[in-house]
Amino acid sequence: MLNIFCPHCGELRSEEEFHAKGQAHIPRPLDPNTCTDEEWGEYLFFRDNHRGIHHELWIHAAGCRQYFNATRDTISYEIFETYKIGEKPSVTGEPKPARQVARASGDKV
Repeated sequence: MLNIFCPHCGELRSEEEFHAKGQAHIPRPLDPNTCTDEEWGEYLFFRDNHRGIHHELWIHAAGCRQYFNATRDTISYEIFETYKIGEKPSVTGEPKPARQVARASGDKV
């Protein structure tokens, strides 16, 4: 079980209190009424799904009920940082290609 730091409460809490809500830092179209169906579909449904560092939107559902962002490694599930919406992440990284990850873990590709 993970312990997650809530940047709003300022407390380290059990992961059972939180829910991941998807990819963070997705810019909303400035004028949705002028988007084509394809552009609107891209905004609503398509997300990055690589292995490695991800910036994700989370909610402290059983606590302060505030949204925040987290930087997490999708391979190890380690959370490197949490930060309020509008702030920039301090941890960045390049996604690892599946072939490279498989070799590092000893799996066959």
